[in-house]
Amino acid sequence: MTLHDQTRGHPLFSAPEFRRRALNQNGGPVAKASREHGDHLLNPTLVDIAVGLRLKDAAVLVPVVDDGDEAKVILTQRTSNLRKHSGQIAFPGGGIDPEDHSPEVAAVREAQEEIGLDPAYVETLSRLPDYYAATGFRITPVLSVVKRGFELKLNPTEVAAVFEVPLSFLMDEANHQRGSRTWDGTERHFYMMPYGEWHIWGITAGIIRTLYERLYR
Repeated sequence: MTLHDQTRGHPLFSAPEFRRRALNQNGGPVAKASREHGDHLLNPTLVDIAVGLRLKDAAVLVPVVDDGDEAKVILTQRTSNLRKHSGQIAFPGGGIDPEDHSPEVAAVREAQEEIGLDPAYVETLSRLPDYYAATGFRITPVLSVVKRGFELKLNPTEVAAVFEVPLSFLMDEANHQRGSRTWDGTERHFYMMPYGEWHIWGITAGIIRTLYERLYR
């Protein structure tokens, strides 16, 4: 990869270039591509197992902050008292409520509830393929660009911390490590992307890997 996209002139990891790529994804139709990306490729039976569960629909916001040539991605650390995925690094998001008429609405609402991100600063762009979690969730990642000027206020019952990671770091395959552990008697493989004190892995790293494969590989 080069620093600038030669066809459009935008810096490769800027928000305008991210927007262009989000709207013109590689890898086939989003609705049919869940099995073809990220750690679903590392665990070929995972989608079938998850589909056999009673899945709850959820959405997460992938917030890419417009920060000049080097866009940043907002991530959170979940509190340790949550029932599922406690203490893990996550995108803002949660369950899709009956009154949410789309995953986009749910993702933006959850981001406002969890970290106080004002929807006026958020431009939703497109979706990634659904991520099927063995914990019982079908997660729709919603790609977005966020304007600077926002102020965050964390919901202390759900979010312990919030931080930003350069998009360039997350979209560098050299930073995509692999790990595995046994879960319910089966070895599961996953991606890890350590960044300073933060251990990004599991669902979040799987979504980031899919983002890389569809937009930047």
